[in-house]
Parts: sequence; C-alpha cells; structure tokens
Amino acid sequence: MRRLLLISALAVAAAVAVAFTAAGSSTTRTVTTNGHGVVTVVPDQATIDAGVRTSGSTAAAALAANGNAMTRVIAALKQVGVKTIQTQEVSLYPQTGPRGKVTGFVAQNTVTVTAPIAGAGRLIDAAVGAGANTVDGPTLGVSIQGRLYRQALRNAIVDARAHALALAGSVGRVLTITEQSQQQQVTFGAAAKAPSATPVEAGTQQVTADVQVTFALR
Repeated sequence: MRRLLLISALAVAAAVAVAFTAAGSSTTRTVTTNGHGVVTVVPDQATIDAGVRTSGSTAAAALAANGNAMTRVIAALKQVGVKTIQTQEVSLYPQTGPRGKVTGFVAQNTVTVTAPIAGAGRLIDAAVGAGANTVDGPTLGVSIQGRLYRQALRNAIVDARAHALALAGSVGRVLTITEQSQQQQVTFGAAAKAPSATPVEAGTQQVTADVQVTFALR
C-alpha cells in the first residue's frame, strides 16, 4: 500500500511538473505588418508672403519709404477680408558699387497671410495693387489637417490588418502599434479655380500616415 501511494504521489508530481513546464514555455504567436493610410482632400486655404522692397540714399530714407509702402499693402489686405497678418521679415542692407563703396540702402518688409483659397487670387491682386513688389506662394493647405491625419492613421491600421490576414489567414487582437511617419502632403492634379485676375488652382492633396502593427495569431 505504501509503495502504491508513493507511486501515485510521484505520478501527481510529474503531472504538475509537466503542466508548469508547458505553461512556462508557452508563447503568443504574432505577425507584424506595415500599414499605409491615405486621405485625399481638396485644399481650402492658401498662405501667401507679400512684401515691399524699397531703396534710398540713406538707411533711414529706405526704411521710411518701406514703412509707408507696407502700411498701404497691409491696409489693402485687410480691406479684402484678411484677418490674420503676420510680419515675416524686416531687413535693411547696404548697396555697394564696384569698389565696395556704399551707394545706397535697400529695405525689405514681408508679411504672411492665410485666407480661404477662393480668395487667394484677389488677395495677391490687392497686395500688388497697393505696392507689394515681392510675392511668394501660395502654399496650399487644409484647415482640418489634424483630423485628416487621424483618419489616415485609422486607414493605415486597417491596411496593416489586411496585410496580416493575407499572411496568416486569421489574426486576433492588436498587441502593439508604432507610428512611423508624421503627416505630409503631396499636391497633384487640378480642381476648382479661384475666380480672379490671378488664377489659383486648388488641385488635391494627400494626407498620409504609416504604422507598424503587431497582431496576435488566433
């Protein structure tokens, strides 16, 4: 009887050891894939740099002439409905002749304005009409950039799951997600034209996102 009990106890101990070994060696099988998400949208705002470059025989004369001209440009921009105007640069530098002698001074003042894209052409015309002689842009963008990027992230996760299903046939819960890129835009094509003397084509933009996702296998 004692021998039978000893054999039974050893058998139970062996079974427990096997169970613990199995539990300790079990691992979750996973698959890791990359996903790419895209949201295409028509830009709704334009950013333009408009400036005035003036010259004068002295630094004070060049800067004074520049200030008077820029005041008129800013007033014209406000008159066409621009609400946000930000000074981008004010510069003053000498002009020199062939032998390095100072012959005069040049002053530059540039402002950046952002407005709905439908009025971008009229904005440029107003600035130039008021005396702006340097214009850069427009840089086209969307007013809901953050929301579009979050949608692109969701699309990227869906894309990563589709890749995982193609590889493994069946996947479970998401274990990890790594964001691989920041929002970016690629302008292409042509869409609506802003009705003004200076045409501005809106085109379309892509807001993209990339992620790396690890899924548990079922």
